[in-house]
Amino acid sequence: MDLRDFVDTFLRFESVGGAEAPAQQWVKNRLHDLGFETYEWTADPTRLAEHPSFPDDSADIDTVDRPSVAGVFEFGDPDAGPTLVLNGHVDVVPADAELWSYDPFLPRWSDGDETVSARGAADMKAGLSACVFAALGLRDAVEAGATELDGRIVVESVVGEEEGGIGAAAAALDNPYPFERDAAVVAEPTQLKPVVATEGSVMKRLRLTGRTAHAASRWRGVDVLPKFEAIRQAFFELEAERAERVSHPLYDHPIPWPICVGRVEAGTWASSVAGTLTAEWRLGVAPGETVSAVERTFEDRLAAVVADDEWLAEHPPTFERFSVQFEPAEIDADEPVVAALQAALREANLDDDPTGATYGADSRHYVEAGIPTVLFGPGDIEQAHFPDETIEWNDVEVARDVLQETARRFLQSE
Repeated sequence: MDLRDFVDTFLRFESVGGAEAPAQQWVKNRLHDLGFETYEWTADPTRLAEHPSFPDDSADIDTVDRPSVAGVFEFGDPDAGPTLVLNGHVDVVPADAELWSYDPFLPRWSDGDETVSARGAADMKAGLSACVFAALGLRDAVEAGATELDGRIVVESVVGEEEGGIGAAAAALDNPYPFERDAAVVAEPTQLKPVVATEGSVMKRLRLTGRTAHAASRWRGVDVLPKFEAIRQAFFELEAERAERVSHPLYDHPIPWPICVGRVEAGTWASSVAGTLTAEWRLGVAPGETVSAVERTFEDRLAAVVADDEWLAEHPPTFERFSVQFEPAEIDADEPVVAALQAALREANLDDDPTGATYGADSRHYVEAGIPTVLFGPGDIEQAHFPDETIEWNDVEVARDVLQETARRFLQSE
């Protein structure tokens, strides 16, 4: 099985959150067949409930039948050299088939096989597949006598990244291996650029209460929609203020700390004034900030809007956390794993300047555990969660080669 066949089969698994097990069993079987020593672990929801990324109630964390798996190659005297983890997540977000041009779980190869489209193509099964074949290439080079190494390379396929990093958080909290890990690369779609800083986010649910009334006498009601619009405008003004006030040398994005109101539900009937509203927000957190501090900033802005509105002052909204939180993470660009990646990129005539990402990733769990972790992979984050999600095949092959060279250089660095 070559890289293309591996990706084509991998993309056919509808491995949305909670349904990763069949894909993971396939990955584990393939790793075994390819000669890896395999490992498997399942997250303990009680342990995750103690982590700030996850809900406090373990019953709200679904870990049943959601195994994470890994394969390991050892070289020379493995304890005399470092261990590098190549990590990717198997879970994908659901695909609304009505918005796709074709079945999202039947890979579509186009332009003479120069692109492949499917749910998970960019985010991030192609990147994870590149990790597998980078490790295989390094093993083959060692066995052929082309290079001599001491150490280990680990390829991880973890679950639940879209839900806060269930598999990676478990691996960071309780090492599933009988050896330590010195560094990691997470193969998120970074357009083949090294990402050393990732943004955090806090999820908040806003609830407003107005007063319903018949549409024929709507002046007797209190419509929540204008109240919400005032809050929405205030929040986006704060987003713009934060873009000016909070700076970071790796972020020159049009909106460096984006917020998003991804879901709004208001009212109960077309012929009634909307008397209730629920809105779910994602608030961006810059590297160097804390989730709690950013949360307080938006709570204070909400309080200012409420104070200026007589109805809201008498009927204050609620604004509470829900779901999972992503802490920001950053490592020094001088870390050996970054240096190894940059050298590999230069050898491939690619840009090696470190940058920052406006999204969160599993890297934060490893960084928190003291494992320097950089993001690098094929594809563009703009394709992630997108209809007709597509990746350039050449980028996948380049990522494989760069990851292999990164691992070789890192294992020779000590």
